[in-house]
Amino acid sequence: MADLSPLSATGGPRLDRALDLVRFLRERCPWDAAQTPQTLLPYLLEEAHEVADAVAAEDDGALPGELGDLLLNLAFQIVLAEERGAFDAEAVVSQLEAKMRRRHPHIYGGEPEPWEALKARERGDRSVLEGLSPRLDPLSRAHRIQERVSSVGFDWADARGAFEKVAEELEEVREALEGAEPGVLEEELGDLLFAVVNLTRLAGVHAMNALQRANRKFTARFEALERLARERGIALGSASLEELDALWEEIKRAPPESTG
Repeated sequence: MADLSPLSATGGPRLDRALDLVRFLRERCPWDAAQTPQTLLPYLLEEAHEVADAVAAEDDGALPGELGDLLLNLAFQIVLAEERGAFDAEAVVSQLEAKMRRRHPHIYGGEPEPWEALKARERGDRSVLEGLSPRLDPLSRAHRIQERVSSVGFDWADARGAFEKVAEELEEVREALEGAEPGVLEEELGDLLFAVVNLTRLAGVHAMNALQRANRKFTARFEALERLARERGIALGSASLEELDALWEEIKRAPPESTG
């Protein structure tokens, strides 16, 4: 069986140094000593988002620092678990290694096995939706729900079916708008968003990444619109929608680099 010990080839486990750093801080700093898993949770989530932001921005200059901040938070949770006698770093890494061996039998001396079969064996009689974190952002949660049910065959054959479902849900939103019933409208809008997430998934795109890209594009264009308005003496607060639309169309026609 192939060895799974990459740290042994790099001169020592880097994780141990992060753990030692946390222990050092806990011994000498009142703030660090006072922390609990619960008080550190907001920082853990914040640092994970900052890592994601650096990855999305392809900012290799910022990424090492952001990964370090996230590693510090992971190390903190392990040290706190050690202190309360729950588990240690060895348990964390051992469980990771065991899971990767199960998920990659073709690499560790076994026979190739379809991903769905691997997941089904691990799941046993539990629901395919069990274990999804309630803290996932709604877009990511919708994506993961759809991936899970797809693994048991509950899915469109291709993106075309999902596209037609989006069209169906869009029509239902139109009908709800005309009916002017807030509760119904919210439900139909939710169905439409869920269907759009499914379409992006089947098109090979993650909805969160697509929306982040759209946010960046809109922000860059609107900031360019603001600059153009200032140059022409147009006050945004008092300009007509027609004036703003004209500026917007001009920005859209401009070369991409000129809007950055």
